[in-house]
Amino acid sequence: MTAENAAMPKVLGLYETHLTVADLKTSTDFYRDVVGLEPAASFEERNVAFLWVDDRKTGMLGLWETGSGPLKMRLHIAFRMTAGGMLQAPAILRAKGVEPLGFTGEPVTEPVVLGWMPALSIYFKDPDGHSIEFISVLDAIPDRSFGVRPFSAWQVRA
Repeated sequence: MTAENAAMPKVLGLYETHLTVADLKTSTDFYRDVVGLEPAASFEERNVAFLWVDDRKTGMLGLWETGSGPLKMRLHIAFRMTAGGMLQAPAILRAKGVEPLGFTGEPVTEPVVLGWMPALSIYFKDPDGHSIEFISVLDAIPDRSFGVRPFSAWQVRA
């Protein structure tokens, strides 16, 4: 079989993503102390820091400090988490001074369920306004008609 005809091996997951940040120390502290990532390495001469996501074989987040320009790029990343962790996350985020948000940015006290997957999801903002999500795919039959609603509504649906 030639390379042109060969199927690409299956991608197993996202390993690495990078965000531009206004203040490297503030963002490194946020991802370490609020999100719970382990610092991997920092290079002050390049204004960059790397943090492990789970462990060095699973994933990495790069934070790159930008200049003082008025334009900022805002991005979205989602971190996998257990369902049990998802149920604890809103209270822990709030205790750390971070507002847990639902799918459309509204403040929430519990995760929402994305019915089409289905998955538990909670959103929040990092110090630069990037959209951060914790997500846990549920072992349940997808229900597109459920839409995006609180987990408590998912639990009592008929």
